[in-house]
Amino acid sequence: MTQFSTSEKWKHLLSFPVIIAALGYFVDIYDLLLFGIVRVPSLSELGMDVDTVGTQIINYQMTGLLVGGIIWGVFGDKKGRLSVLFGSILVYSLANIACGFLPQLHFMDQATLYAWLRFIAGIGLAGELGAGITLVSESLPKELRAIGTSLVAGFGLLGAVVAQLTVQMASNWTTAYFIGGGLGLLLLVLRISVSESGIYKDIENNTAIAKGNFLSLFTNKTRCIKYLKCIAIGLPTWYCIGILAMMANQFAPEMGIASIVPGKAIMWGYVGISAGDFASGFISHALHSRKKAIFYMMLFTVIGVVWMLFGGASTENSYYFFCAWLGLGTGYWAMFVTVAAEQFGTNLRNTTTTTVPNMVRGLLPVMLLLFDYCKQSQTVINAALIVGILAFGLGMYATLTIPETHNKELDFIE
Repeated sequence: MTQFSTSEKWKHLLSFPVIIAALGYFVDIYDLLLFGIVRVPSLSELGMDVDTVGTQIINYQMTGLLVGGIIWGVFGDKKGRLSVLFGSILVYSLANIACGFLPQLHFMDQATLYAWLRFIAGIGLAGELGAGITLVSESLPKELRAIGTSLVAGFGLLGAVVAQLTVQMASNWTTAYFIGGGLGLLLLVLRISVSESGIYKDIENNTAIAKGNFLSLFTNKTRCIKYLKCIAIGLPTWYCIGILAMMANQFAPEMGIASIVPGKAIMWGYVGISAGDFASGFISHALHSRKKAIFYMMLFTVIGVVWMLFGGASTENSYYFFCAWLGLGTGYWAMFVTVAAEQFGTNLRNTTTTTVPNMVRGLLPVMLLLFDYCKQSQTVINAALIVGILAFGLGMYATLTIPETHNKELDFIE
C-alpha cells in the first residue's frame, strides 16, 4: 500500500479532474432538483395542479434520467469520459434555459411542454455524475479514491442548497432556471483543459475489446446480480429525497403541522447529504471497507425515518431537522457510485457508473406510484412506511452481499 505525504495527498485530491468533476456535479444537482424546489410556485403561476401535474413532470424528468443514463453510459465507454462531460452539460443547460421561457411559450399545451423539457433536461443530467466519478476514480491512486469521490459529491451536493437560496432571492422562478443554464454553459468552457483518463486511453483504440455493451450486463449471471445489487444500494437515498422531502407538504396535515415547504425540505436534506458525502469517504477509509461505511449509514437513516414518521416531526422546523438527519445518513451516495465504478472493468465502467445512479433515480416514479397506490387504503405516513421498508430492505441486503472493493485495482476489463 503506497504511503503519501500530506502535500502529495492534497495534490491528488485537488487535481484538475477532481475540481472540474465537483463543479460539474454542483451544477448538475442545482438543475436536477430545481423543479422540485420551484414545483409549487411555477405550476401555480402557470395555472396547473401542483400535485397531479407536479408528479407527472417529476416522472418525466426521472424517466429522462433513466434513458440518458444508458445513452451517456454507453457513449462514455465507446468515445471516452470527456465526450460525456461535454455533451451532457450542453443538453441540460439548454433545456433549463428553455424552462425559464415557459411563461412566454404557447405553441402547445404548457403542462406537456414543461414535462418534455424536464425529460430532455433529465437526459442531459444523467451523464454528469457517472462520467465525473469514473474519471476521478481512474485518475486517483486507489488509496485516495474514496476520499476523492466524496469530495466531488460533498461539494457538488451543495448545489441543492444554492438552488433553494437562488429561488428565495430571485425575483421569480424563471430566473433560477436561467442561472442554472448559464452556470452549465460557463462550466462547459472550463472543461476544455481536462484530460482523458489514462486507464481509458490504454484501451481506447483497441478494437478487440468490446466497450460500452450495456446488454452484456445481463448476459452473465454474476455480472447481472452485481449490477442489480449496485442499484438496490442506492434506493434509500431517493426514497428519502423523492418522497419524504419532495412530497413533504403531503405529510403536514397528518403530523398536525400547518405547512411544510418542499423546497426547504429538499434544501435541508441536501445540507445533510453534502455533509454525509464528505464524511463517507473518510469513514470508508478508516474502516477499510465500502460495505461497512454504507451499512452503518443506512442504519442511522432508518432510525431517523422511523422517528420522523412516528412522532419526532411535530413542527415545521423539526421536519426540516429530520430531513437533514436523513440526508446525513444517505450521504453515502458518492460511496455507492464509487462501488459501482469499482465492481466492473474499464470497458464497462462508465456504462455501469452512469446507469446505476440513474436507474435509482428512474425508479423514483415506481416508488411514487406505489406511494400513491398505498395512500388509497392507508394514511400518508403508513404509505411512506411501506415504501420505505421495501427500499431499505433491498438496500441493506445488497450492501451486505455485494463484493468488497476497498483498495481494488481498476486496470482490468470485463
